[in-house]
Amino acid sequence: MECEFNHKYKIWFVGTGIFAAYCLENLTRSISFDKIITGMPTRSGRNNKLIPSHVENFCASNNLNVVRTEKLCRDENLINNLPDLIFITDFGEMIREPVLNSPKFGCWNIHPSLLPKFRGAAPIQRAILENNKNFGVTLFKLMPGMDDGPIISQKEFEQENNNLNLNASDLYKILAKLGSELALNAVNNLPDLDLNEQNENNSSYAPKILKSELEINFNIPAMKFNNCVRAFDMSGGAFVKIKNKRVKFWRVNLNNKSGTPGEILQIDPALIIACEKNSVEIIEVQNEGKNKISGLEWVNGMRLNVGDIIQ
Repeated sequence: MECEFNHKYKIWFVGTGIFAAYCLENLTRSISFDKIITGMPTRSGRNNKLIPSHVENFCASNNLNVVRTEKLCRDENLINNLPDLIFITDFGEMIREPVLNSPKFGCWNIHPSLLPKFRGAAPIQRAILENNKNFGVTLFKLMPGMDDGPIISQKEFEQENNNLNLNASDLYKILAKLGSELALNAVNNLPDLDLNEQNENNSSYAPKILKSELEINFNIPAMKFNNCVRAFDMSGGAFVKIKNKRVKFWRVNLNNKSGTPGEILQIDPALIIACEKNSVEIIEVQNEGKNKISGLEWVNGMRLNVGDIIQ
């Protein structure tokens, strides 16, 4: 980011998830936030261990102070001393008064879609699942509704032919960088900003990814199989049940070969498996309880041959 930050306003950053952590990483190269706020640790895994947020982990790795809050809008220690501007990104809490409009410039959100398309919790994932080719990021002012506030600025990510198969995790990093650039530029232009209302006629909703969506199979078109793998790589991973075991597919490429769904069409130099329409080249895969390996390593370990059908 080329723009130098003009430090005449008190600014907070509020976030919890991985997209927020990526944005914070980019923004802290130029902005010294007066406060960085995140949610409480959550329990996860077989041992029900407390896991800090992605934002907290980033702060710990970079010697930045972070404040935990149960409910931002009811946290008296915070709402009694609100700043001029709050960035609230990937936080997981609907922002209400007195936080919403008490700051001089309100609360801003960096959202990884071209609003009003894909409002909600999983915009990148839903865009991939819909085979959408137009990705982008929006900086907007928060209002009481779901991602419906006036737009400060937007930027489309212009894909080249060699990056049309990016996973959600790839796009999170790219769009966080673009969104942070928009945010920094907007801060430097305060108080002179033009806000534009969203066109409700073009709106769509992107609900969170459910665990039930992660299971796929080869009886679907290769394009859909590929999109599920791309979309779910930050949601636990798309998996196929093989011999009652979950086999996760982390990266695949599309291929034009055809065959019976689940049929091994080729092993060397690349593993290609047929889908209901066309096929997929398996780049990275993971057996249940094991490490990620290449498709070639996996097929050799499974002792599968060309012509075998995975069931």
